[in-house]
Amino acid sequence: MATSGRGDSRVEAAVSAGGVVYRSSADGIEVVICGRLADGVWGLPKGTPDDGESLEETAIREVSEETGLEVQIAEKIGVVEYWFARTGVRYHKWVHHYLFQATGGDTDSHDLEYDRVEWRPIGDALKTLTFKNESDMVEKAREMIEGVHR
Repeated sequence: MATSGRGDSRVEAAVSAGGVVYRSSADGIEVVICGRLADGVWGLPKGTPDDGESLEETAIREVSEETGLEVQIAEKIGVVEYWFARTGVRYHKWVHHYLFQATGGDTDSHDLEYDRVEWRPIGDALKTLTFKNESDMVEKAREMIEGVHR
């Protein structure tokens, strides 16, 4: 994380990686979303790189830990950039999103970061996700998936 001072407030740069896990079912495309009961947030799995870890390695590890699924990257969807503040620090964050196919595992085996991890029809997931930037990534993922399955 890079930091710079601005008067009496601090600015830090942050990077994370994760993405959209999908599968085809009889009812169409489904994606995995993750929910927390305490704050009611529904989001996509993502996290921070460990030392020496590439963005792709981070995305695979974080998505696997947070969803309980074994995954492989199909391709990169895009990057979301945003600012937020916490305890006197302003963060400038970039989240790299990848499109994943599930190759095994079970959502019941997810870690404790989220209370619920669920497969949802893509339309339902788009309505449920808390943050527009994540819905935008799922919409881009849908376009990519439909392009492959045409």
